[in-house]
Amino acid sequence: MPVGLKQSSSVVSIGFGVDETAANTFTQASVDLNLSPLDREVFVVLAINLDPFTPDMVSDTDTKVESSLTTTSQTGVTNLSNSNCLAASGNFIKNADAAAVAFQSLGAETPPSTLEYIGIIATNDFFIQVAGTNNTAAKGMDGKLYGYRAVASADIYAALVQSEVLSA
Repeated sequence: MPVGLKQSSSVVSIGFGVDETAANTFTQASVDLNLSPLDREVFVVLAINLDPFTPDMVSDTDTKVESSLTTTSQTGVTNLSNSNCLAASGNFIKNADAAAVAFQSLGAETPPSTLEYIGIIATNDFFIQVAGTNNTAAKGMDGKLYGYRAVASADIYAALVQSEVLSA
């Protein structure tokens, strides 16, 4: 358990999804955690699974569907170098001269180690993003976030909220 936090729920899973508003268009959605700021409640993230849709096979054209999950609103799909990004994933098809190969890129959404947690969400929601490139139809992403609610001491809560909001 992180110092300054007291677990207040069992582990819960939160399912989510976002679909592009049109083909190859960045789309973002927010997912409400229903945290109580009066009780200094935060969400301790244990694991995240992102499942972006499969890109379209377009002759002699590379296609992709990229997705991310962040603690703050973004203007595009981001990657793990962004301090607010907790997970990123993408599906790609490289296609040239009638030969194609598909592959997936993930940001180790569930680290294969003994980490106590992978992130703490201090504000009331998190954001999910998706964007396709060169697809003929709109794509999307589904996922699941695993974690638990915790109550933070006043100083830790203030520091977590300030850090999250100021890094937006």
